[in-house]
Order: sequence, then structure tokens, then C-alpha cells
Amino acid sequence: MSFPSAVVLAAGEGTRLRPLTRNRPKPMLPAGTRPILEHVFDQLIEAGIDSITVVVGYRGDRIRSYFGSSYREADLTYVRQDRQLGTGHALRAASSVVDGTSLVVNGDQLVESRLIDDVIATHDADAAATIGLVRRQDIGEYGGVILDDDGTVSELVEKPRDDRPYRLNAGVYAVEPSIFDAIRRTEPTDGESSLVDAVTTLIESGETVRGTVSDSYWLDATYPWDLLDLSDTLFDTGVIGDEVAPSATVHGSATIRSPVVIDRDCEVGPGAVVGPHTCLGENATVGSNAVVERSVIDADSRLGANATVVDCVTGIGVNVGHGSVVPGGPGDVRVGDRFFENEPIGALLADRVTDRGGVTYAPGTIVGATATIAAGATIRGKIEDDTEVRS
Repeated sequence: MSFPSAVVLAAGEGTRLRPLTRNRPKPMLPAGTRPILEHVFDQLIEAGIDSITVVVGYRGDRIRSYFGSSYREADLTYVRQDRQLGTGHALRAASSVVDGTSLVVNGDQLVESRLIDDVIATHDADAAATIGLVRRQDIGEYGGVILDDDGTVSELVEKPRDDRPYRLNAGVYAVEPSIFDAIRRTEPTDGESSLVDAVTTLIESGETVRGTVSDSYWLDATYPWDLLDLSDTLFDTGVIGDEVAPSATVHGSATIRSPVVIDRDCEVGPGAVVGPHTCLGENATVGSNAVVERSVIDADSRLGANATVVDCVTGIGVNVGHGSVVPGGPGDVRVGDRFFENEPIGALLADRVTDRGGVTYAPGTIVGATATIAAGATIRGKIEDDTEVRS
């Protein structure tokens, strides 16, 4: 069966990734040095998709302005989910532009094109839906699927807690138009209409839902430190590799330790050490004798002379001052009302954080957008957006 088009669900914020998502949605956060959503588009195009409908919502203007009306010769059409009321609700927003069988993928998770190929190859008109699955021991906070011996799906369970042989729901679906009626007939849970619940409605109505298990990779970033793991995995699987953009400037006395990605117009100063497992976004600067290791430094950010930055994630336009130190993880982190111990993050600095130099960040520190930190301060825990920290 041929699938020339796909629907990408990219309307959510990614609340557990705050404060990185204050100004942009989760699909626009960096996987390496490029937005997660760009990687999603790449894999769809590799699978032969040439027309993509993108459901946008929270900060959707950031997606529209970045990609425009096409990407790598694939046509992009945007529809808006005015309120973020779940994945089923998001797919319904695209119903007016979906004609017949459709491929549906999450825009905030990375899957390999061969998983998409497997879903396309497995689906036929006898099934109301086909789900892409991956083998994974720990389903954790994600969705599990029970697959019968004949390849039909018997049950979908969110965040399963028993020891049955689940496969992980990778968020890649082939669906027939009957999915829209199933969405309408499915009661919302906690005010949200879930695509998973709608697929369950299909099964309970006697419709055939198939699953296909792939050995391809599946990557997601649920919490800020996951962006470090995500880039590590992209390096390890070869999705991204050593790359220094031609327009980047690297001083002859600097040391580049593989693997790294140094994007366009970056500048690495004399005596600086970059890497390993480090991504420098467009127009980032690493000052003289600064050290940055296992970090994702987003666009337009500056690490001052003699700064040390380890296990760090930054937003856009962050300024780490002269001699400031992010010593690395593990650290204890509070996200919303949850507390996590010994997570592998030195610090998260959201968009346009500025420190005045000589600042020490305790492991696990989270600093909100546009916060300013006085010279010589020592900070820990969570600093709210727009805060001024005095020494």
C-alpha cells in the first residue's frame, strides 16, 4: 500500500521540559543541533512521503516560520489545534485535509524510517489501523501494546505496571477514515481525547488493529536531561556524526574531541576544548580556554573565557560568563511536583539566561528564561523565569 502523505502531530508544549518550552514547543527543541521535528520530517521523506500535514498549536508560529511551506521538496500544510486537548483531538483537527488511508506520527519523538516502512508494508484495507512497535524492556511512562501471535493488537495500556510481554507503542500509525468516528465515540480522559483510546475503541468494536515490531531506534525526550541522552544516542547510532560546518571558525590551538557537531557560524577560541558528545548550535561561541563536554549548547549562546560546562543543556541566546563553572551531574532535580535523584545533568539554562561570570552551578540546577545571575554567585535548585539573582 502506498502512503504519499502523512499527518504529524506537533501541537503540544512538552510541559515536563519547562522552562525550555517557554518560547517554543517540544518538537522545536534540539536533537543534536536541529529541531526534533526536522528529524521527523527527514525520516518521513526517506520513507517516500512527499506531502505532510502538520498539526500545530502551542507556539505553532515557531514551526511555521522555521519550515515555511515546504521542506526538502515535500509540501507542508498546517492545521491548527486551538486548544491542546489530546492526540485524538489533534488528529480530528486534520480531518478536513485527510483523504482515505493516512499515516500519523508524533512530531516530538524520533523514529527510524524503516519503522515507518514496516507500518506501510504491514497495513492493508482489512485493518482499521496498524501500529508501529519497538522492542523495549522498560516501557516506563510510555504506552505498551499486547500483540497476539497473528500480529493483531489485543490491548493498549498506558504506563503498564505488570510484567506481560509488552511492545512499546512508537507513535507511528496507519489509519483508515473510521478512526475519526472512533475518536468522536471515545469519552475523553481527564479532559483529553487520546488517539490510543480511540484505537482501543476500534478494537472493542470488533475492528482489526495490527501491530508490526521493528528493530529500529525510537527516541524521546521527556525531561530536560533526556536531551543529553538523545544526542548521545544520535551519535552512537550514527544519525549524527562528527561535523564542523565550513562557516565555523575553530582556532588552531583549540582541541576538538570526537564526537561533536559544530554548526554554522560558530566560533571556538584559542585553547578551548570542545567535546566529546557535544553539540554547538548555530552562531554559538566558546571563549578562550573554555571547556565544554557532553552538552547541548543551543543557537546564539556564548560560553565565556575559562568557563567550564559539563552535562549542560542551554536554550537560545544564553550567556555563560568568564570563569563560570557547570561541574556536571549527577544532580537532584525538581520538575513540577516531582523530585528526581541522581539525574545526569549539570545544569539547564533556558533562553537568554545571563550570568556575569564566576558563577558556580550546583549539579541539577535549572535556571528559567531571561534570568540574570550576578558575578560570583553560587546557585542551586530551580530559579524561576525573569529572576535576578544577586551574589
